[in-house]
Amino acid sequence: MRPTSGLTFGGRYQLSNRIAIGGMGEVWQASDLVIGRTVAIKILKDEYLGDPGFLERFRAEARHAALVNHEGIANVYDYGEEEGSAYLVMELVPGESLATILERERVLPTDRVLDIVAQTASALHAAHSAGLVHRDVKPGNLLITPDGRVKITDFGIARIADQVPLTATGQVMGTVQ
Repeated sequence: MRPTSGLTFGGRYQLSNRIAIGGMGEVWQASDLVIGRTVAIKILKDEYLGDPGFLERFRAEARHAALVNHEGIANVYDYGEEEGSAYLVMELVPGESLATILERERVLPTDRVLDIVAQTASALHAAHSAGLVHRDVKPGNLLITPDGRVKITDFGIARIADQVPLTATGQVMGTVQ
């Protein structure tokens, strides 16, 4: 099912505008019609719905991100599958990605860089303490709020430490840059 403005998922999340397109899906701003909150909803691309491996990675993203409660990690609220679609509902983080900021500003002041690194390290420490390894930390997955807070997103290829991996031996995961 192709996401469009006005479409409702799970009987409660009404799409309003597309925020981003990623490798596994699209992210939309949506309204939770039940409790009146604005959320972000990540919808898996149709071409991956028939692939059990991709669908399991998407389900795993919901489970993994829900394991950690930290101010530096975007909250996951819900997950669902219906009528040929799979979706993940999460906190709508105001601001922009570090990648967007770097494209615009090119060079950041040292104190700002150190603050971003410290906040990111704190959030990753919380994830690691819960046994979760992100595996794709990059500027595009670090959202910076207007007040300078960092929120890590996209736990799509994360895995639980000591858990059987979802990747095959020799398979490359993450973002090559």
